[in-house]
Amino acid sequence: MVSASLMALGFSPLFSLALREDDAMKDLFSPGSLLTVAGAVLTVIGSVAYATDSPNVSLPTIFYGIPIFLGGLALKSSELPPPVRLTPAAQFSELRDSTGTKEQLKLLKDVVRWRYGQKAHLESSLEALKLWDEENPPQLQSIAEYDHGGRYALEMVFELGDVPREHWHQKADRLGRFFGPGLEASLEDGEADLLIVQLRQPCP
Repeated sequence: MVSASLMALGFSPLFSLALREDDAMKDLFSPGSLLTVAGAVLTVIGSVAYATDSPNVSLPTIFYGIPIFLGGLALKSSELPPPVRLTPAAQFSELRDSTGTKEQLKLLKDVVRWRYGQKAHLESSLEALKLWDEENPPQLQSIAEYDHGGRYALEMVFELGDVPREHWHQKADRLGRFFGPGLEASLEDGEADLLIVQLRQPCP
């Protein structure tokens, strides 16, 4: 889904393949996946120990392994992976630290984490802006940092879901102010069902 969206924006198939591999690795090392694997390993070790008459090993590992495994499955069922981060974290670290606003930095920190029990990143913000659909909400596909006239800026690519594109453009003036004082939002239509949102500070 993410790679198809990025190809629609003009990224090469090779780049999209690399992102698919990155998504697979990201999914493998999600908290839910790690707990599921750890619980499964403990349960298997305990079962083998039980079968070989090693009660001192089998009982504790099974006792802990099964709940951990079930907890991991529960997390997996409700997890929301972070969007693709198109720029390495270190690339704009100096610009981020020197000119990034606290609102921009908080937004970046919020969306690059795994979320649980949410349908989409920035869920509460999109609901407040009335850019939300309960059945098929907009999904943040990728985020990038860039230099806008010497100041730190963010670029986000959304898959629109069932929220009409026109609704976003009607909220363009409010979007920047909503995310923080002194910020402006620039919207650009992508191909298919994509919208590019740039959240930046005005050029001096």
